[in-house]
Amino acid sequence: MEPGQSLIRDSLQVLGPRGVITDPGEIAPWVSDWRGRVHGASPAILAPASTEEVAAIVKLAAAHRVPLVPQGGNTGMAAGATPAADGSQILLSLRRMNRIRSLSAEDRLAVAEAGVILATLHEAAHAAGMRFPLTLGARGSCTIGGLTSTNAGGTQVLKFGTMRALVAGVEAVLPDGSVHDGLSGLKKDNRGYSLDQLLIGAEGTLGVVTAVALRLVPAIAARAVAWAGVASPTKALDLLRFLEARTNTIEGFELVPADSLRLVLKHIPGTRPPLAGEHAWHALVEATTPDGGTDVSAELERLLAAALEGGIIADAVIAANEAQAEALWKIRDTISEAERAEGQTLAHDISVPVADMPRFITDAAAEVERRFPGVIASGFGHLGDGNIHFHVRAADHAAPGWYEDEGAEITRLVDDLVTAAGGSISAEHGIGQLKRAELARLAPPGRIHALRAIKQALDPLGILNPGKLVP
Repeated sequence: MEPGQSLIRDSLQVLGPRGVITDPGEIAPWVSDWRGRVHGASPAILAPASTEEVAAIVKLAAAHRVPLVPQGGNTGMAAGATPAADGSQILLSLRRMNRIRSLSAEDRLAVAEAGVILATLHEAAHAAGMRFPLTLGARGSCTIGGLTSTNAGGTQVLKFGTMRALVAGVEAVLPDGSVHDGLSGLKKDNRGYSLDQLLIGAEGTLGVVTAVALRLVPAIAARAVAWAGVASPTKALDLLRFLEARTNTIEGFELVPADSLRLVLKHIPGTRPPLAGEHAWHALVEATTPDGGTDVSAELERLLAAALEGGIIADAVIAANEAQAEALWKIRDTISEAERAEGQTLAHDISVPVADMPRFITDAAAEVERRFPGVIASGFGHLGDGNIHFHVRAADHAAPGWYEDEGAEITRLVDDLVTAAGGSISAEHGIGQLKRAELARLAPPGRIHALRAIKQALDPLGILNPGKLVP
């Protein structure tokens, strides 16, 4: 019997029929990445319902030398949860581990299992008068384990940081089947290397995250959402600095080029232009407060009026109600969807120092369009934390193999420009499969050596998510 089939047989004794899925039809939706770019195969999905069951499965996998691919909501952008195409790897689904074990407003902590959907945690925190301040477009399907394993970002990093800053502790099954329990949430713990921090962003290559202790903050009492027209990314950053110097309420600040707005209005039903005039660039601003006595909308209106008078912005509008606020955010959240409707798009999730980002956006776009005539390059996203989604759209005549041919050359150019600017080729989406080769090409030798040494030390058999992250 092949090792994979032996593992499946033995897993039935641990998980029962409900925890072992071998029907190809049920497996099919989970063996391709979210973008549909990478397609794998797996003979089974193993779905444990507890940390103890995860530990038992990992021990069996080690004994049979069968690689496991941990998976949550499968919403990643770098194919980090997609198995190999040869069917040699077995999916380890954490979706049945979906309990919120505890949630305390007094301690400002929640302990959520890996399979808890982000939106579910949001609802539970809200019911307790608190919130978990990380959100993104896939909040209705992404899971806490996946968010932790990829060190997810989102639209609130400006104020609260990435997942790494919001995790107080991690419970995980290590490659030998032992359990690391770091859920105590200690503020001070100097017992050497931080296994919690090592596991965050490791993309399931060092351990299977089974539960996470998460930091909560008081619920929002009031928020204000505004849309401003600006002449350039430099002016957008000027606006952010202007606001930050005068208030501590700014939580979200997103840059949107005119081209992206045009695509959304063209392809996304129910959207409309926020401003009457034409503007080369736009900024979406969100201010929040946990203080019900603070009129955050009036404050933001006053500050935007001052920015208009000072020539920082050309026009602005503030949402009059929640429906209007959500309509403004819908424009930002559906940019990628609109691009897919328009045609082939290369998505680069990059970061450079914040002060250099405005120049990088314009200069890099100009260089890409010069080197590859007919393509359209632009950047949108989290300007305030130095993370821009730098996308390149194919020309109308692009052939079906554009991604692999000219697209690969474009990606190399973009990554070279990012590296030259002292930036990162992966700001919040991870390395997965899609960026391994570029990481190997561009990362300093010391970083590559350390990644390989850590992987080898913790997972000498290479059974946890092989072929991901580590070159």
